[in-house]
Amino acid sequence: MSTSGSVELGIAIGILQRAVELDKNNRFTESLVCYEQGLRVLLEVIKNTTDGAKKTQLRLKVEEYMTRAESIKKLIADKKARGEYREQVVIEADSTGHSYESVFGRFLDAEVTDISVEDPYIRNFHQCQNFLKFCELAVMNCSNLKTISLVTNIGHSQQEAQDTNSWLNSLKNSLQPRNVTLSVEIRPTLHDRTIRLSNGWIIKIGRGLDYFKSPENKMALGVFNMDLRKCHETTVDIFHKGAVSTIRK
Repeated sequence: MSTSGSVELGIAIGILQRAVELDKNNRFTESLVCYEQGLRVLLEVIKNTTDGAKKTQLRLKVEEYMTRAESIKKLIADKKARGEYREQVVIEADSTGHSYESVFGRFLDAEVTDISVEDPYIRNFHQCQNFLKFCELAVMNCSNLKTISLVTNIGHSQQEAQDTNSWLNSLKNSLQPRNVTLSVEIRPTLHDRTIRLSNGWIIKIGRGLDYFKSPENKMALGVFNMDLRKCHETTVDIFHKGAVSTIRK
């Protein structure tokens, strides 16, 4: 096997080991993503392998992982159909690797047409930027997205309220050319933090979208790539209910 083939094999093994680890921890949707990614790389390795014995050995591994991936797909589908699917991600203080894409990006797909976000802390500038990052991810992943509705609270002073409205209006204008409508409702009594997707997935984040710590300075890793940003401790609960009915009108 060539050097490049050995590197690709190492990458595949690493991804598949992560899949098995997530599988054991009942984090099935994450595990399935890793199985699929690892298998794609492993199939590419097989295609470029000339050693017959090695190719046979790798094919057996592919069959083993494919069988487990199909079992996970069926398990998720069955639990979704019964409204019983639950998954929890615990984000530890100062840990990294928890961008919105990493934590719940896999649930934002072409089936999503409407998104409802309830988060009382989309008011300060960095919190509005967090919401902007979420909207960017939604626009990139959800090719049929039509509406995003935000229920939040605003600052106590008139100036804070004006600033928040100005930032959210700018975001609303930016989404319009993408044919995505942003609606904002101010609810002073709001406490819960929930993201509801029209494909049936519901994401509850203990701290809402604002679970990242501030970067050490403006030139530190994590300023732009949120997977490199340290986090506050929080818990993310993910479950599935009937599609469409999860969006509150």
